[in-house]
Amino acid sequence: MSEHAFAVLRQLSDGRFHSGADIARELGCSRTLIWQAVHAIEQEFGLTVFSVRGQGYKLAEPFEWLDVGLVREALDSPAAETFTLAVTERTDSTNSQLMARAASGGLHGLVLAAEMQTAGRGRLGRRWQTRLGAGLTFSLLWRFERGLAELAGLSLAVGLALARALHRLAVPVQLKWPNDVLLNGRKLAGILIELSGDALGPAAVVIGIGMNLDKPGEVDQPVASLAEAGIRLGRNQLLAALLSELAVVLDTFNREGFAAFRDDWMRCSSHENAPVRLSFSHGEPVDGIARGVAENGALQVETADGSLRIFHAGEVSLRSRA
Repeated sequence: MSEHAFAVLRQLSDGRFHSGADIARELGCSRTLIWQAVHAIEQEFGLTVFSVRGQGYKLAEPFEWLDVGLVREALDSPAAETFTLAVTERTDSTNSQLMARAASGGLHGLVLAAEMQTAGRGRLGRRWQTRLGAGLTFSLLWRFERGLAELAGLSLAVGLALARALHRLAVPVQLKWPNDVLLNGRKLAGILIELSGDALGPAAVVIGIGMNLDKPGEVDQPVASLAEAGIRLGRNQLLAALLSELAVVLDTFNREGFAAFRDDWMRCSSHENAPVRLSFSHGEPVDGIARGVAENGALQVETADGSLRIFHAGEVSLRSRA
């Protein structure tokens, strides 16, 4: 990747024409390096750049950079008092970075958002990827007084926080157990939670969130985006909305656990009383009817023999069944 790609993209992010000579002079480099950077922006970032003789280079669409100041201005008061924000252009994984911080005394409420992740990941080790500027990828570090044993259902509570924020924006999302946000039956956002600490507490949790604002590019599952729902919200404004809701939900979860959110979560469930199939890393799949979740967030499934079986997140994958 051209080392100048991000610098050139910042010059072009207003969506206007800029001559190669002007950009080269601004950055103190050759026009050849500018050309190479533009090539990297197209090939590696997935953005379209117009090149017109006599006018220079222009992005097909303006690019909104994540900006700590803009996010903080839009936060509700509780979130502004709780979160410390940082933004990086490129990192391997925001979750990996914050897990390292958690182990070395990182601040409660630390949020790291990235323009680009080179090793982003989701649940069960799946890769999470998106085009530069087409989504939000961020993680937050939260320290609970509760122990690890009492954090069951946390991914569901986080999903509900995202759904509440999106519902206020008139996006009709649903929640898929245990950690996906769906739009029109396809994945709009995912959640990855990683924990460290003691069984009895305290516990440090890193919550990773990825959300598609626009088409993410080539991925291996059906996905949705806010753009297809007609939502063209700026990334900074959206991040602030999500964090404002997360501050409230996480504070309540620390005091009351998932039981405080169970009824609201089930109202948002995409599979309530519907046929489902549960698959496992080992063993045969289980078919049944989804019958809500328990107060600890475990999925309740009625099987063919009429019994109600309980499943915890772990290595379980849920799918609809015709």
